[in-house]
Amino acid sequence: MSDTDRAGAALRQRNTAEGVARSAGITSVAVLASRLTGLAREMALARLFGAGMANDAFLLAFRIPNLTRDLFAEGALSSAFVPTFVEYLQKKTRADAAYLANLVATAIIVVVGAVCLLGMAFAPELVNLLAPGFHQVPGKFEMAVAMTRIMSPFLLLVALAAQVMGILNACNRFALPALSSSMFNVGSLLFGLFMGHIAGPQIGISAIEGMAWGVVFGGALQLGAQIPSLVREGFHFKPALDFHHPGLIHICKLMGPAILGNAAVQINVMVNSNFASQIVDPVTGLNGPVTWVGCAFRFMQLPLGLFGVAIGGATLPAISRAAANGDMDDFRRTLSRSLGLVFLLTIPSSAGLSVIGDSIIGSLFEGGAFRDYDTQQTAAALAWFAVGLVGYAALKILVPAFYALKDSRTPMYISLISIATNYFIVSNMTQVHAFGHAGLALSTAAVAISGAIAQFIILRNRVGGIYGRALFSSVMKITFAAAVMSFGVWAAAWLAGQIQPVGRGRYLATLALAIPTGLALYYYTCRTLKIEEMDLAVTALAKPLERLRARIR
Repeated sequence: MSDTDRAGAALRQRNTAEGVARSAGITSVAVLASRLTGLAREMALARLFGAGMANDAFLLAFRIPNLTRDLFAEGALSSAFVPTFVEYLQKKTRADAAYLANLVATAIIVVVGAVCLLGMAFAPELVNLLAPGFHQVPGKFEMAVAMTRIMSPFLLLVALAAQVMGILNACNRFALPALSSSMFNVGSLLFGLFMGHIAGPQIGISAIEGMAWGVVFGGALQLGAQIPSLVREGFHFKPALDFHHPGLIHICKLMGPAILGNAAVQINVMVNSNFASQIVDPVTGLNGPVTWVGCAFRFMQLPLGLFGVAIGGATLPAISRAAANGDMDDFRRTLSRSLGLVFLLTIPSSAGLSVIGDSIIGSLFEGGAFRDYDTQQTAAALAWFAVGLVGYAALKILVPAFYALKDSRTPMYISLISIATNYFIVSNMTQVHAFGHAGLALSTAAVAISGAIAQFIILRNRVGGIYGRALFSSVMKITFAAAVMSFGVWAAAWLAGQIQPVGRGRYLATLALAIPTGLALYYYTCRTLKIEEMDLAVTALAKPLERLRARIR
């Protein structure tokens, strides 16, 4: 290869990396809106229902379709559909790609619709499997069963929304699909409050059941918000059934292992719910850990969505195009830079959640039926969940990379091993007695980290390296910068405690001092250490802001 060719290849790789970073930046802004509106919904639930029977039953009932959504819709379906759809766009006509999309949408309606009906029919068995401890509280099991039936159609709506998101991402449209989750959060909250507090008393629906109906309405809104963009891209839904179509067969073959490949974290969270439902808190005498663990995991999902999901969603089309074109050097470089971005953003996030998690939870949730004791117990679980944040986020990059290479079996095998490890070895049954509900979070974090390490090593050997030395050097620098940041955050939190020693004022004072201090220390330490990923992160944030300023002018 001549010097000119090398320079051209380097420029293309740089442009690809910056393109992924910009797409991830746009998606992160949209995901931030989604997570903030999601927190507003969680705050409303916590304030209205606390950590008691109603909220436990709602969270368990919502987790059943939500788990299926993570495994099937936004997990296996996206991972199997996007690479195949991108390959059709690259190597076939747009009409062929549109026909494949219609085949998949029709199959979703038929198959997932049937699953929803089965979920409604077997709701008692599902709740009994996942939360047998609910029988200990009169009426709690029945409440969870009723809401499971109400929320079952949510799965079909969100499966179709995930497919539409995959099509738009393949067409380099990232903002609106990511923002559609905000539509779900806002719609589910407002409609849920309306059904539970205004219309509900007139038609015999309780307040918590109103929130369950809100979830279904929010799912419909999430799908509907993306349809206009899909039409503008030239895709129109026309029912089509052809189970012999090679593209559909390929997607189905990928999806079976892909469901298991994406299953480890979600199934382990459900296992945690099972164990948590059987824990009686010695202070309150209630099954409080279900809500504590659920709220903690939701908080951990904020940086996971902002960074892991956003970067993973932007990376998948890029590496799928590289794999389809046989450009493995571009594949390796893009994957390495995406992982570097994930580490840059999640390592300090993990440290921050561990140090000031109680202040974040207390300032947002504490009040009404959610007490200071609930804040402290939720923060204990969050601290251990945060340990695994890097692993969770890395899996959002690594698992789809295998699917881009048409390998769905490797993530499946690692996922199965991880599930067994969580259940039998780490294990919840022994950890829970030693650490209480925090041990459940610890076991899930350990599984995520070990699974990410195993997939990284296998993938590196498969593609002949992922620029590991440069990546390792960046991780060491990032870890040092995060340690400097953590010390500054801890000092700021201590100072805030001296200024405002008790109450919600202490939480707010801690956040007001610690967050700006931590961001400044981390940014300037990264700049001093010349961490290259920081340039990509700044590019990702600066470009959307420049376009926004231009539109305002």
